[in-house]
Amino acid sequence: MATARKNQVKKVRFELTKSAIAGIAVIVFCLFLWMFLLGVWAGQSLLFPSYGQKPAVVEEKVKAQESPVIKAEQKSVKKGE
Repeated sequence: MATARKNQVKKVRFELTKSAIAGIAVIVFCLFLWMFLLGVWAGQSLLFPSYGQKPAVVEEKVKAQESPVIKAEQKSVKKGE
């Protein structure tokens, strides 16, 4: 009897020189550095937006808006008595 033949699986092989590996490593490092810097920049702009009103100015406006409401309530209480 003839021996059964095994199907040979074709494997993909990459052959790179040391300089090609170093080039890929440099490119990957630059991509990671760019993503890190972009993330830091985006995080800083989310925490401290450079546009719009300052938080202290917003708090003063909120306090200014609350005081007429309180005065109006006090006036209505005085009229009721």
